[in-house]
Amino acid sequence: MHTATLLFLGFIIVQRLSELVIAKRNTATLMAKGAYEVGGEHYPVMVGMHSLWIACLLFLGYDQSVSFGWLALFAVLQVFRVWILGTLGSRWTTRVIILPEPLVVAGPFKYFKHPNYMLVVAEIIVAPMVLGLTWVALVFTVLNAAMLYVRIGVEEKALSSLRTG
Repeated sequence: MHTATLLFLGFIIVQRLSELVIAKRNTATLMAKGAYEVGGEHYPVMVGMHSLWIACLLFLGYDQSVSFGWLALFAVLQVFRVWILGTLGSRWTTRVIILPEPLVVAGPFKYFKHPNYMLVVAEIIVAPMVLGLTWVALVFTVLNAAMLYVRIGVEEKALSSLRTG
């Protein structure tokens, strides 16, 4: 086992678990403010897909060497992640939660419509590549594209009323 590999995998696990805790807290806060969830039926599928992605990284990558070029790109993506989460603050969650207030248009949302989804697309490719798992990057890119097709459609439909009125 390689120390860099274990640190990388450990980081991903701790990051994702902490994000679930933050998302659960933020969701409860948003719901208490009158928000509501849309697209909840696809959420378990999305969680399952991301869990399987992490499992593939763990079970297929634990004995792989780290590519430091890909790791540097992954680190850049984490800066983008912090920018996104910092901009959304308590409005960030892993679910599609609609708060009947104006949309966030600061930070990366000033430049991109769905920066968090852009980040996830990049991470699903880059993280496996850190460990040389090209086929994991390819398979989960396709699965994630299908998931995002559904999710962004649901989210856009729900947000359209906030954008127009």
